[in-house]
Amino acid sequence: MRRARPGAPPRGTASRALTSVGSGADLDRNPLPADTAAQEPVTTAKEEFPQSKLWHITLSVSGTETPLGEVRRGLEQLAHDHPFLLTSRYANDHAEIRYWEEARDLHDAAAVALRLWGEHRSSAQLPPWEIVGLEVIDRETYHLRIAEGYGPPPAAPVGVHPY
Repeated sequence: MRRARPGAPPRGTASRALTSVGSGADLDRNPLPADTAAQEPVTTAKEEFPQSKLWHITLSVSGTETPLGEVRRGLEQLAHDHPFLLTSRYANDHAEIRYWEEARDLHDAAAVALRLWGEHRSSAQLPPWEIVGLEVIDRETYHLRIAEGYGPPPAAPVGVHPY
C-alpha cells in the first residue's frame, strides 16, 4: 500500500490528471428503449477543473504567557492532528508553524491557514493566542528563496522545537 499526501502524483510520473465522476443535469434516470425513437448522442463540453498547487505556509501566533510545557504539548498535538505540519517553533508567548498546504489558489490556501489555529484550539488544547502573521508562498517561490539564500532554511529538524 502506497502512503503519500492525497493528490500527490505517484512516483515516476510527471503529472496526474484528476477526474470527477458525477451525474450531470443531462442524466436521464428513465431512458427510453432504443427502438422507440432515434436518439442523438449527447455531447457536453469538457469541464476544466483548476489544478491544485502546493503552498508553503508560515503562521505566526502570539498572546499571553503560557507555560512552555503546555505550549509544546499543544503544538505536538496539532502536529498529530494535522499530519502535514513541518515544524513549529515556540516560546512562552508566541509560536511559528510552518507546513505545506495543497490548494487551488492563494486565497484558498490562506483561508485554510487562517482557520487552522482556531479549529484546533480546543482539540489540541492550544493557548488562546491570536494569529499575528501569515505568509503564503507558492512552491516555486519557496525554492527560489532557498536557492538564493533568502528566507528561512528548509524545515530541517521536522517537529516541535523551542526558539
